[in-house]
Order: sequence, then C-alpha cells, then structure tokens
Amino acid sequence: MPKIKVIVTLKPSLLDAQGRVVQDALHTLGYSEVGDVRIGKYMELEVGVPEGSDTAQLDRKVKEMCDRLLANPVIEDYRYEVVS
Repeated sequence: MPKIKVIVTLKPSLLDAQGRVVQDALHTLGYSEVGDVRIGKYMELEVGVPEGSDTAQLDRKVKEMCDRLLANPVIEDYRYEVVS
C-alpha cells in the first residue's frame, strides 16, 4: 500500500497569525535570528490502490482528496510525495 506524505501551508500572500505568534515567542526566548515563521499541516496517508493501477490514477486520487478535504484550495497550497 503506497504511503503518501502531504504538506499543507497557507498561501504566501496570506498573513499567518499562528506563525507570527510562534515567531514572537521565539524572539522572546532569545532566538532573534528567526525570521518569518509559517505554520502548516503534515499528514501521512496509506492509500489502497486496485491491482494494476498506475501512478497517474494514484495522483488523481490524492489530488482529489487534497482539494475536497485535506486543504482549502482558496487559502492553502499543498504538495505531496509518494514514498512507497
């Protein structure tokens, strides 16, 4: 069963309020060298594929899952990697 690693992040044009809070906290702790912080989501999925499926079918299935549930395409970008 292939394992898929999915990373979802806010689009660069959007303010990442959670990232800003973490950046400020790191500065307070003395890590002033830390620049912009962006917070995202990381998921690992094991996806069952029918016997004889090709990678294009798996790609379509993963993109559909990301577009429909795992990411909000209006405000988030995503990328994924098929590990095995």
